[in-house]
Amino acid sequence: MALPVPNLDDRRFQDLVDDAKRLVQQRCPEWTDHNVSDPGVTLIETFAWMTDQVLYRLNRVPERNYIKFLELIGVRLFPPTAARAAITFWLAGPQPATIHIRPGTQAATVRTEADEAIVFTTIGDLPIVPCTLSRLASSLAGEKEVSDHTEALEARTSFFCFDKVPKPDDMLLVGLSEAIPSCAVTLRFRCDIEGVGVDPENPPLVWEAWDGYAWSPCEVDRDGTGGLNRDGDVVLHVPKSHTVSVIQQQRAGWLRARVLKPEPDQPTYSASPIIKGLTAFTIGGTAEAVNAELVENELLGVSEGVPGQRFALKHRPVVPGGAANVLEVSGIDGWQEWKQAQHFVDSTADDRHFVLDAVTG
Repeated sequence: MALPVPNLDDRRFQDLVDDAKRLVQQRCPEWTDHNVSDPGVTLIETFAWMTDQVLYRLNRVPERNYIKFLELIGVRLFPPTAARAAITFWLAGPQPATIHIRPGTQAATVRTEADEAIVFTTIGDLPIVPCTLSRLASSLAGEKEVSDHTEALEARTSFFCFDKVPKPDDMLLVGLSEAIPSCAVTLRFRCDIEGVGVDPENPPLVWEAWDGYAWSPCEVDRDGTGGLNRDGDVVLHVPKSHTVSVIQQQRAGWLRARVLKPEPDQPTYSASPIIKGLTAFTIGGTAEAVNAELVENELLGVSEGVPGQRFALKHRPVVPGGAANVLEVSGIDGWQEWKQAQHFVDSTADDRHFVLDAVTG
């Protein structure tokens, strides 16, 4: 967006002539003939016309000059901001060991004849941690008692996951062998169609993950069980705050399905679903990515050892990131790290500071 153009001087030809005549009366009282026929007035009008042309050009200063004027008083443009997105990397199947998605991994949209591919780059390490089902329990609304169904699951005995007539805040607790922050987990249920009354496309359920302090919502990628009413997979995106915790003396990475109070016109459960079997495994992970290139270890040039030097980046502009920019300068004692500063006002001669103009690079 272009900067608004200020009117630096709104005087026009007649205003300049009038100002000049008033000064004549103050500074040169012996000049009494101010008619247009007077040669002196002719000179005033000539210079007023020339000044009017200068003011016209002044009010049309190019945008680049405005930016330079602002820089003189310490005002800088905000750097451009790159688009950010959460990208999920899906595994072909459960893996026995942790898979790492390293920073700088790129993913792109499909390039077509009309549009170029849009490339996003991950900005942090993403460990996709494998997990299995460790514990399974349930709890009724308003009660502290937790019913452990792990042994029933191992014995292949079916059980109600909620109260016989489910109430809001009834919950099914799923304990994973490991915490899986920022990962996608598949919960593979074997269920009977007993939880009648609900809309399978909009069941009154919410999935949440325990982060050590509170329950955080999980994003449901898909629910093939219709609200725990048939065999199928529930795929959840677990928040990055997920951690291993102890509930009822059982250590696990806990998830839960909680019955919600139905919305107006939303059907609810008239009977509890029945669980006959459940397995869990990690199927992917979600990383934060940015529509920019991750640049590391760019060589800027050779310093002359004097203050006030400028170096141009090969890749610019620099978009804001999560971590601070790092400048390293080689010396007799090896590489020394310099700290980025907003300005040099508070810097001393011995401080290793640098200023980065993110716009011009």
